[in-house]
Amino acid sequence: MKALVLEDDELVGELVESIVAGLSGVQQVTLARSLTEAMRRVAEESYGLYLVDWELPDGSGLELVKQIRRSDSVVPVVIVSGRSDRESVIKAAHYGISGYITKPLDIELLHQRLTDLIPTHGIERASVHEFMAKSSNSVVQLPTELDPAEIIELIGRVDTLSASELAERWREQIGLTARILDVANSSSFRRTGKPVESLRVAIGSIGVPMALNQALALALDVTAKLTHPELKTIADRYQDISLRVSREANQLALRIGKASTMYRSAGVLSRLGEMAVLKVLNQFDAAGGTLAEAEIEQCLVRWSEEYGNRLKVHWKFPLGLRELIGAVHFLSSDNHREGPIIMRAAALIAENRQNEKECQRLLRQLGLDATELAKEAPSDVV
Repeated sequence: MKALVLEDDELVGELVESIVAGLSGVQQVTLARSLTEAMRRVAEESYGLYLVDWELPDGSGLELVKQIRRSDSVVPVVIVSGRSDRESVIKAAHYGISGYITKPLDIELLHQRLTDLIPTHGIERASVHEFMAKSSNSVVQLPTELDPAEIIELIGRVDTLSASELAERWREQIGLTARILDVANSSSFRRTGKPVESLRVAIGSIGVPMALNQALALALDVTAKLTHPELKTIADRYQDISLRVSREANQLALRIGKASTMYRSAGVLSRLGEMAVLKVLNQFDAAGGTLAEAEIEQCLVRWSEEYGNRLKVHWKFPLGLRELIGAVHFLSSDNHREGPIIMRAAALIAENRQNEKECQRLLRQLGLDATELAKEAPSDVV
């Protein structure tokens, strides 16, 4: 199912997108920033769910509701508005809306209301590769084990938390790191022209309250919990690989006197393609698809790179961060830039390949020797 979110506030729009993308059955979320854009999109294609802001710079969201209801009287349409007075709710109800949510958003309430509105459907008859192809252009939130109760506890003491504290707490959360970097690199947060490449800076950019709201949205995403045992086992393995690369990259960067946060983030995100494929395979299985063990490996080989590349672009990762992630998997011998060399060497060391010629050459380029790796790493800094 496709969903359309109409919201001119970029931060709120990104947050609602996170919530909607985590609903069972939603495969694609389109975020419109203006009434004009939303009207055009609705004229071009239909959606299975609409979330509409009322007051927009170029008109009223009720105009969009009116257009939708001309051709479809049953599709779920939810107004999300800062207007909470009784008269406004009654007025919106006359347009045939399915629900009314007031701002500031209650993440749990919005998630529950939307869950109740969306019918549960099995997948159309399709092979797993057809399902993967169809899902490749969708918003894919990576698997996560975030605990809603823990996030709610943090929200309760939001005034005492800093960006550095949250970055330290979440430093190994692949899905959350990816999402917060995505939001932070949205156009409204690039006023300085400088990309955001580390989790700490990203949290500082969007603010601790919004970072916590994004975390809660992901924690409530039931589709992010892998229920297929084999997929869960594989995901755990890839997460372990990512974290080993992250730690080795952190150590190498500190040894040559470079700030390590960007390299650590690149390591954490180095298997995002594989994790996204596993998330989609889990959706396929949960919706009633038949998933053979051999098909899992085939899909990982066939789709991981494509999903990873699409997500890095969709999530607006800076070019420098994308290059560092790519270097984990391959680095040409004529690339002499320190950043990619750090990441490729870290990947080899994480695989216990530090004695291979490629790794030895890369370490020499960094001015290091394999024996240095046995020494105690410098203290870590977020």
